[in-house]
Amino acid sequence: MVNSDEIIKQLEKGLSSFKLDAKLQNVGEVESNTDGVVVASGLSKAMMGELVSFENGVIGMILNLNEDNVSIILLGDGDGIKEGEKVKATGSMLSINVSEDLIGRVINPLGEPLDGKAKPKNKGKEMPLERIAAGVVEREAVNTPLKTGIKSIDAMFPIGRGQRELIIGDRGLGKTAIAIDTIINQKNNPKEGLKPVICVYVAIGQKQSRIAQVIDKLKETGAIDYSIVMVASASEPAALQYLAPYAGVAIAEYFMEKGQDALVVYDDLTKHAWAYRQISLVLKRPAGREAYPGDIFYLHSRLLERAVKLSKELGEGSITALPIIETQGNDVSAYIPTNVISITDGQIYLEGDLFYSGIRPAINIGTSVSRVGGAAQTPTIKSVVGQMKLELAQYREMASFAQFGSELDAATAAQLDRGRRTTEILKQPQYGSLIEALEYLSIWVITNGFADDIPTEQISRFEKEYHNYIKANYPKLIATLSKGAKPDEETKKQLQKATGEFKKGFSV
Repeated sequence: MVNSDEIIKQLEKGLSSFKLDAKLQNVGEVESNTDGVVVASGLSKAMMGELVSFENGVIGMILNLNEDNVSIILLGDGDGIKEGEKVKATGSMLSINVSEDLIGRVINPLGEPLDGKAKPKNKGKEMPLERIAAGVVEREAVNTPLKTGIKSIDAMFPIGRGQRELIIGDRGLGKTAIAIDTIINQKNNPKEGLKPVICVYVAIGQKQSRIAQVIDKLKETGAIDYSIVMVASASEPAALQYLAPYAGVAIAEYFMEKGQDALVVYDDLTKHAWAYRQISLVLKRPAGREAYPGDIFYLHSRLLERAVKLSKELGEGSITALPIIETQGNDVSAYIPTNVISITDGQIYLEGDLFYSGIRPAINIGTSVSRVGGAAQTPTIKSVVGQMKLELAQYREMASFAQFGSELDAATAAQLDRGRRTTEILKQPQYGSLIEALEYLSIWVITNGFADDIPTEQISRFEKEYHNYIKANYPKLIATLSKGAKPDEETKKQLQKATGEFKKGFSV
């Protein structure tokens, strides 16, 4: 027999504990899946840049909003996604989880480890990949050097913390070498009284073998201890190559917000532009010059504007950007090179003719420039480079005329000889970075005429032995020059005495 009272009691109990939690989820349907781009309908509330998830767990990002559908780029393997499957909007934008545990790791743009180690356990901070750059009020003038350890750059085209300095040139001229040398040199900074720098190396569209060589060199030199390597190799989908530099700068922003200094190397933005062009053409966006979409300038400007030196109120953190651009046939007037030159605060231009004539790093002094200039130099190095720049400019001018004349007066011949020796001493081997005191010694000994009687082919040996002699016999001089102050008369007298002693024992 059914007890009606008991049934009523159960219903009342159920109704009293019933909670109405309505969940509204935007769900759509896959219309097509071609070339890593999924077109889906029904996602009426979707936003540009919003993440969506498919039934097989693959994540995608919305890059086109059309009247009846949306276009989604896939951030994983989309082979299993078929027409008619459901796709859900997540309501969140793409971000990367960043913590101190990422230092020393190799990861992809989604934050997944590629070095065979486990994912970092510490729950870090979610940093958005797309972010509006700091405004003028939040910024401070660039005034602290970021030393590369490369004589010609630190002397003539100094890089400051918070600057964007472009490295540009044809393939195989040492663009990556300059960037890697700069990363390796950052371990010397604490000795010179500067804050340590966290380095982020972003490899975009590179061969995996080349990336492995870079990682091995960072491990070998100990630079991996303060570096993070972000990899989107040539074998990765174009979507990941497109996202890689934004993920790299998002990591740098985490450390900048903590008041630290960060360096980001984008190697290289030419391949980044290629990946974005590929995506845009598949998305059926109108093509413009060189088949690039109309917003290609905005692609790089919104990335590089995030390099900044923050004000004292915001902790004085900084992000320095070293974008790399690969030219073809020395053509700096192509679309992407001119775009990035106009965004950055200067460029280091590498030239094939110089490289193959043995001048390495093959920096063209005439076309390279730093728009920050002496503001990013210490008084030590600033006190000695003015004369060298003048002598090099005069040498270039005279060398072009001297090739036509057979007879030269003594003053012109002496000036040409000085120019050749200056060019020779600015040569530097890869991974041979120098502390500022030794850079000063090299330039000072040339500009003051102490090497005028040394044959040009002996300059390299002279410099090496000179450095070793001063380090061994005059360590106080090295310590004084490392302080960054302008050398006084007493220091100069000591230098002259030490150099005279060294020259007596140096045999040509």
